[in-house]
Amino acid sequence: MATKKTSEETTTEQAAPASSLSAEERERIANLTYEQARDELIQAVRTLETGGLSLDQSMKQWELGEALATRAQSLLGEVRAKLDAAQQAQAATSATAGTQQNLA
Repeated sequence: MATKKTSEETTTEQAAPASSLSAEERERIANLTYEQARDELIQAVRTLETGGLSLDQSMKQWELGEALATRAQSLLGEVRAKLDAAQQAQAATSATAGTQQNLA
C-alpha cells in the first residue's frame, strides 16, 4: 500500500535537495572570512563560466558558489547589524551630549 505525501513533505523535498558538499566542506566555508569567501566565490563562478565540466562537476561548483555567497552575505549582515547598533547608540547619546544629563 503506497502512502501519500503531504504537500508540506513534497515542498520540503523540493526545497532542500541533498547537498553534494561534505560536512568538512561546509565547516570550512563556515569559518572563512568575508574576503576568503568572496575570492573563492569568484573562482567558482569563473570555473562555471569556462565550461567543460560534467553535469555533476557543474552542480558541485554551483552548490559551492551558493554556500560561499551565503557565507559572504551572512558576514556582511553581521557587519551591517554592528554598524546599525553603533549608529543607534551614537544617536541616543548625541541627544544629551554637552548637557548635565550626560554627566550622571
